[in-house]
Amino acid sequence: MAIDTSKNSYTIIFSVVMVVVVGTLLAGISSALSPNIKANKRIEKMQNIMFAMGVTDADDANAFAPANKAEDLYEKYVGAEQYIVKGAVATKTDAAFKIEVKKEQDKVKANSSYEQQLPLFIGKKDGQDFYIVPIRGNGLWGPVWAYMALDKNMVVQGAFFDHAGETPGLGANIKESFFRDDFAGEHVLDASGSFKGIAVKKGNLDPKNERKTDNAVDAMAGATITGDGISAMINKGLALYVPYFKTLKD
Repeated sequence: MAIDTSKNSYTIIFSVVMVVVVGTLLAGISSALSPNIKANKRIEKMQNIMFAMGVTDADDANAFAPANKAEDLYEKYVGAEQYIVKGAVATKTDAAFKIEVKKEQDKVKANSSYEQQLPLFIGKKDGQDFYIVPIRGNGLWGPVWAYMALDKNMVVQGAFFDHAGETPGLGANIKESFFRDDFAGEHVLDASGSFKGIAVKKGNLDPKNERKTDNAVDAMAGATITGDGISAMINKGLALYVPYFKTLKD
């Protein structure tokens, strides 16, 4: 007997069957790819941390360390030097790598008495120690985040910035070298040793970024809100680490 495809019941049954079949297929694909996705995210995080401290592609300083070498390079430059910071105390633990800054921030929003766990990675390159901290904030269209490498005096040694959806050619330029390179050498503390942060500032009148103790870098043209978001992210995120860095003073 032929099926009457003109009936509404047929359309409904066909739609339900297709949803079930497609949903099952997608669930299976997602499950099969999950290990690879997790592995890729892990490699990307290693690349971000190393990029901030200057461990990049051997042929291009503006590119990540190769994915197929990332784990070996990470072991060489960072290894087990991974910590969770609470106040002035840093506890060495592999669990630091698994901490997601957004989830920690969400816990603070849900419970103001919650003490945020702060991941810290200490790398060593050419005899120099780099204290790399991940921070997260909001840009114009969505989240922005960064890995900032500091020395023990909270002077920036390098940085990596990224975003979810800032405007191409404007706010998205936070990923470009001409923006992030301005942060190298910038002081986070003022002359008295108090925390001041770094402002992405319009009218800074320092186009070559020669002043490293003014706690400011030049803003990007046409990206004021993104720049303000970067300033807030840096100032709020790095301030949490100040008690720990005070313990590093000679």
